[in-house]
Amino acid sequence: MSNTDLIIEERARDIGDFLVGRLLPFRKKRMVGPFIYIDHMGPVTMQGKYADIDQHPHIGLSTLTFLLEGEMVHEDSIGSHQRIAPGSVNWMTAGKGVSHTERTPADLRTGAPLTMHGYQIWVALPKEKEDMDPEFHHIEAQELPAWQEANMEFRLVAGKAYGRRSPVPVHSELFMVEVKSNEGGVLETGDNLFGEIGICIVSGSIQACEHHVEEGNMLVAKAQDSCNLTLNPGTHILIFGGKPFSEERFIDWNFVSSDKAKIEAAKAAWKEKSFPLMSTDSSYIPYPDFRR
Repeated sequence: MSNTDLIIEERARDIGDFLVGRLLPFRKKRMVGPFIYIDHMGPVTMQGKYADIDQHPHIGLSTLTFLLEGEMVHEDSIGSHQRIAPGSVNWMTAGKGVSHTERTPADLRTGAPLTMHGYQIWVALPKEKEDMDPEFHHIEAQELPAWQEANMEFRLVAGKAYGRRSPVPVHSELFMVEVKSNEGGVLETGDNLFGEIGICIVSGSIQACEHHVEEGNMLVAKAQDSCNLTLNPGTHILIFGGKPFSEERFIDWNFVSSDKAKIEAAKAAWKEKSFPLMSTDSSYIPYPDFRR
């Protein structure tokens, strides 16, 4: 998914034990565990305009849509049709190839102001699963593990963390945890997380390495299994990461793979319109042939 009106980006800088910067990917860190791309959508209030992401393709990844405000409808080339509301998860695994759209629901197109805020995340697939058949799963908010400890509210969006497992059917060792704290406090990850760790500051601010970091930034722990933070009052964060892959991942537009040849084949198929296409939507976003 891409919608430049809804993306927040920050410049990367080094603050000691952390890199702090824009959402993935950025120059100093291309991936965090298997997470390869994060779009932060909004928050933005639209009036008379709607979210309309036309048909576009993916290979070699899973998309994770997690909304904080607003609603969208997902449709894809394997026949899925799913409305998503805040707190729920849409999890689409592209595998060898899938096309999809995401749009504002028809009943919300009344001209009244609409607020959109959320995250569109790409998770690279393990090499042995890059050519799997595409899948789509929807998990309601109430199905996700949620708990409280140390003045903080936790929700396990995907993967395994804090001795719990999310019902989202992930394909590698990863985690994504939502944490909110009205009063603030120290977040000690200890043995609760594993591998590489990233933190998106949704709202509020945190203290890390004697630095004050505001909302809209992302931090990436330089060392594995080491990431203690102080959340200031009224802070909302997303923690994500996991075990990194041993092979490099390549990314070209909406295509991800450990094999550049597979990306080139997908690009050619999309241009020729021999790629799997939706039967319910005739829109088509052309491959952007960038001129250098």
